[in-house]
Amino acid sequence: MKAMILAAGLGTRLRPLTNVVSKPMVCMAGRPCMEHAVRLLKKYGVTEIMVNLHYMPEMIREHFGDGSALGLQISYSHEKELMGTAGGFKQIEKFFGDEPALIVSGDALTDINFGEFLRFHQENRGIATLALKRVADSTQYGVVVCEKEQIIQFQEKPKKKEAISNLANTGIYLFEPEIFQHIPKGMFYDFGKQVFPELLANGKKMCGYVMQEYWCDVGDLNVYREAHYDMLTGVVKVELPGKRFEGSIWLGERVSVHPSAALVGPMLIGNNCTVKEGARIYGPAILGDNTIVGKNVVIKRGILWNSVVVEDEAELADSVVADGCLISGGILLKNKVYVKTK
Repeated sequence: MKAMILAAGLGTRLRPLTNVVSKPMVCMAGRPCMEHAVRLLKKYGVTEIMVNLHYMPEMIREHFGDGSALGLQISYSHEKELMGTAGGFKQIEKFFGDEPALIVSGDALTDINFGEFLRFHQENRGIATLALKRVADSTQYGVVVCEKEQIIQFQEKPKKKEAISNLANTGIYLFEPEIFQHIPKGMFYDFGKQVFPELLANGKKMCGYVMQEYWCDVGDLNVYREAHYDMLTGVVKVELPGKRFEGSIWLGERVSVHPSAALVGPMLIGNNCTVKEGARIYGPAILGDNTIVGKNVVIKRGILWNSVVVEDEAELADSVVADGCLISGGILLKNKVYVKTK
């Protein structure tokens, strides 16, 4: 089976982080968000992946290359103008040929069992199968009504009092080759707003797979923080870099921690990091590669990307610090997002 990862979006709700990287490249526990999807696909035997690109495409190409470093084949479809979820999919019709097509979002975090998802799709014989997840707040998603396994109604981001369902469309799909007949060529087209309602109107069978595994649309900064904590505490089953030690602490290679420093997990500290005298880090916390934490620094529930320097006596709480930032000595950052300005 081949897969497409949707990675062309702008990720405006994650600004200012997406001012410096594309949304699929936003750092999630030491790896770009999209890499967790790539590794999950490989786990279930998917080794040919197509990625559509638009915003900051060079970052994705440089990180993943042709996929050989991860043991698979990655190709790219660049969209000069955004084509929508379905329009971008239509452009790579030849990539799938006569095979079923698996679609995954590059900016969501999940540990869905793709094997069970495929089995469900094959058994129910619909033109499309959508992975669905029950959510507490339906207003942030397109929601679906099912009768047994079959989808009978859609509703796009309803108001709270008007929601007809709490089954959210996760953006994870399996399609039969026939799906391409229902997507026009060379124009912007959207699955949720156009393709799926039109399939229903034409009497085509679509099925809903209610997943029990973890799924999170990393759509805003609060969810971004929570997803990290879910990763470190094992709520979502992902492969974390580094070696795990007592207290749910993952350490990369060549990490230097002063004997007087205090580490209270869960936390992940990347490669070539230094934690100096008297520093205290309270998890859940992330330190990206090549990060330096100065003397007597206090970090509480912090997410630091790569090559961050936190100078002596600074204090961070519930804050996100992007690549290459310098946090001045003695500063207090609380509930902040800090990115490097040009």
